[in-house]
Amino acid sequence: MRFSHSLISTLKESPKDAVLASHKYLIRGGFISAVAAGIYDLLPLGKRVQEKIRAIVKDELDSAGCQEVSLGFVTPAELWQESGRYQRYGKELLRFTDRKDGEFVLSPTNEEAMVNLVRGRVNSYKQLPLNLYQINTKFRDEARARFGLMRGREFLMKDGYSFHATHDDMLREFNLMEKTYKQIFTRLGLDFRVVEADSGAIGGSGSKEFMALSDAGEDTLVVCDRCEYGANIEAAMRQKQSYEFARLAFDGEIHTPHAKTIDEVSAFLNLPKTQIVKAVIKKALFDNGEKICLFFVRGSDELEVTKAQNSVGANELIEAQPQELERLGIIAGFVGIGFAHDDILSVIDSELRGETAVITGANRSDFHTAIGVPDDAKFADLIAVQAGDRCPKCGGVLSHRSGIEVGHIFQLGEKYSKPLNATFLDENGKTKPFVMGTYGIGVSRLIAAAIEQNHDEKGCIWSAAIAPYAVDLIVGNQKEEAQKLLADDLYSHLLHEKLETIYDDRAVGFGVKMNDYELIGFPFALIVGKNASDGKVEIAVRASGERALVESAQAVKWISDRLKEIR
Repeated sequence: MRFSHSLISTLKESPKDAVLASHKYLIRGGFISAVAAGIYDLLPLGKRVQEKIRAIVKDELDSAGCQEVSLGFVTPAELWQESGRYQRYGKELLRFTDRKDGEFVLSPTNEEAMVNLVRGRVNSYKQLPLNLYQINTKFRDEARARFGLMRGREFLMKDGYSFHATHDDMLREFNLMEKTYKQIFTRLGLDFRVVEADSGAIGGSGSKEFMALSDAGEDTLVVCDRCEYGANIEAAMRQKQSYEFARLAFDGEIHTPHAKTIDEVSAFLNLPKTQIVKAVIKKALFDNGEKICLFFVRGSDELEVTKAQNSVGANELIEAQPQELERLGIIAGFVGIGFAHDDILSVIDSELRGETAVITGANRSDFHTAIGVPDDAKFADLIAVQAGDRCPKCGGVLSHRSGIEVGHIFQLGEKYSKPLNATFLDENGKTKPFVMGTYGIGVSRLIAAAIEQNHDEKGCIWSAAIAPYAVDLIVGNQKEEAQKLLADDLYSHLLHEKLETIYDDRAVGFGVKMNDYELIGFPFALIVGKNASDGKVEIAVRASGERALVESAQAVKWISDRLKEIR
């Protein structure tokens, strides 16, 4: 492709709303164009990158025995109503009616639609297992669409769904997809980590996320310095903390005037925060109502909201209003274990089980009390793992990293097949619901993730596997006949060797061409300049900054050999 014939519009300035490097360089490099908040057109360069990522994803999935289909972008609302997600999913699900008042959604994910495709077509265990996938447009009506392709409303996603006769076979496929995803992200050249995760709105009994490590990531990961343990902060665990406390100088209640916070109570009683229990008050929203929730954790710990939400089975946790607390008799700052009310749910962090002498609010103003944690309370893992905690698997030191979620796999079980009445006949002729797994990859997000991991102050640095073109052939001076003729000859040779090449034949200055080469991030620049009359050309390697002056007759082979080394 000749640059002069290409739709490539590079910019010197970044858009005002661009914060991340990927957003800046995708706009400036002419890969994408903003249409509306969180919605982007892909220009030719962006489309080439996306198609290369798509091809790698498809190649690995097909090799693993998956079959590609294509579902409608628009899904009837009745399918979501069958599964129970129509109201529960939240405002991210874009709902609309057509001219006949039929209700539809723009699919953010397609569990219901894929189950609908399979039920009635697969009737026997002999037709199982089955793994179907698509790479298709999705839409989530994000409240704060931002960061370019990192958090858009419209995006390209690979979503796959497997159907099984048994739980064990679903686990086999789940493990196969984990292996397949690792191969995909390795081929894409990403530095990634597989971590345990919360299943969120998709649901199911277990899930793993694939995180591209990056300071630009919105997810906090907990990783071990000794073993491969990793988890999203929402699902991370630690070794149980053990503490030895001095005997308390008082029994029962003690007056603690104006000491509401953990710091104030710790200072007033001269006790460690680990011996003090704090109550975090939230309001839980359910399908059929709402309730105030009290979550109790050590004063030295922080509540992990997703864990808390899961512990009570809520759709969402929000802040409770002062008037709601007053109506229930809750005194903020002095709420303690044992506060009972029909409209209140209480959960205690699991690490507090068995404690015999901790300080908690006395459920009246300006008083705290020393108690033993009751054995019959409701317990759950509620804490946010902190850097420096110990690994639950090997005892190593845990640390926090930032990551970009680029893939997620789930063990769904019968979560969707049961409500959607998707069944098959087993070997005994009995009707059973399918056991399912689901597997997603953010294809368009991978474009941004690749840049976040590979860029410098000048622009993108693409890997050879997904670069829009492998070689940028640059003519230093278009008016010099010797340079032009040599460049034309090299272009023919590059095409003959099937090396993807963009030929920068524009009538602009050499500096402009080099700036665009660095901004767009082609792996190699083949520069035909002042040495052309001596039969020599210069090759620049974008990733390393290496420069080499080679004989023009050897230039194509030089690049071809280097590409083989890095692929």
